[in-house]
Amino acid sequence: MENILRPLIVVGGSVVLTLFIGWATDLLLRKADERHHETPLWGLLRRARIPYQLVLCAALLRGSYVEARVFPSHRATIGHVLSLVLIGSVAWLVIRIAAAIVETSYDRYAHARVRRDPARVRRVRTQVSLIMRVVTAVVGVVAAASMLLTFPEMRTAGASLLASAGVLGIVAGIAAQSTLSNMFAGFQIAFGDMVRLGDTVVVDGEWGTVEEITLTFLTVRTWDERRITMPVSYFTSKPFENWSRGTPEMTGVVYWHVDHAAPVDAMRDKLRDILRECPAWDGRAYGLDVTDTTPNTLQIRGLATAKDADDLWTVRVTMRERMVRWLAEEHPYALPRVNTAEAYLPPGRDRRRGLSPDGVPRRFPEQPAREH
Repeated sequence: MENILRPLIVVGGSVVLTLFIGWATDLLLRKADERHHETPLWGLLRRARIPYQLVLCAALLRGSYVEARVFPSHRATIGHVLSLVLIGSVAWLVIRIAAAIVETSYDRYAHARVRRDPARVRRVRTQVSLIMRVVTAVVGVVAAASMLLTFPEMRTAGASLLASAGVLGIVAGIAAQSTLSNMFAGFQIAFGDMVRLGDTVVVDGEWGTVEEITLTFLTVRTWDERRITMPVSYFTSKPFENWSRGTPEMTGVVYWHVDHAAPVDAMRDKLRDILRECPAWDGRAYGLDVTDTTPNTLQIRGLATAKDADDLWTVRVTMRERMVRWLAEEHPYALPRVNTAEAYLPPGRDRRRGLSPDGVPRRFPEQPAREH
């Protein structure tokens, strides 16, 4: 009977104690979160409840399974499994705690700077994301190495592995040259303030918003909701446009081709009315000028400003559509057309000599050259 009760008491007691400590800790964190609304730290720490309970349970069982006499013939295997669970849960807990601390620091910084310097906030957000990825990778590698060292075979092979580490490092560096270049490019982007999360960029003729930045690749979400994924080394080796660099305000251009008789002054007044009715226009500046002429048309350029690239797109399409509609309804003669009117002859030329009785231009044979 003792062989049955002892394992049940030890194992059950460890599980019950783990659940009680986890519940009590979660209760304290919840009360702290309710009292301190200015910081999300306590609420974020509650996300670490599962790895926290795993650490407690694995530690309690690891220290008491020998006294519990659970499967005495498999004592070494059980101890090894509990050690692996303990190492993995500790790594998970460390990652969750680090994420809570980093996210809290960023949240405080963002609330203090978001109105004064939103570009700086996006830069810090990019750096925070990459820092968390690095911390996760480092903790994961250390945990995996610790798990491997719990196997006796790996401990005995440790000396030979360290002896060949230099040669393996050189070979691995040559083999993973592109991966390492992308990794260093990721650090350069994050801390060099070249590209930030939320920036509007133009790459390979496509414009979109930077949605994700990792140590090896970057994702751009285009205006039609496609995702363009490319290595981060692209942004350190090739030129690209960053419309959000500095301030996000932008100036847009729209061109119209109209007839020479188009009312330019009336078009300028109409553009002002169109922009006043467009919510996307930020009211900073606008303009309309004749920038070029052709034998048949005038090229007119309209300018307008907006607070960011998305609003600028709305302003441009509104200008283009409403101006053409207004010209078609109020001034149809101003639209481009093919001129089929009768050509004017030079002064002193008899118009009747150049026309046939039915009004069709008459062709005259070429006169032979006179001999002197």
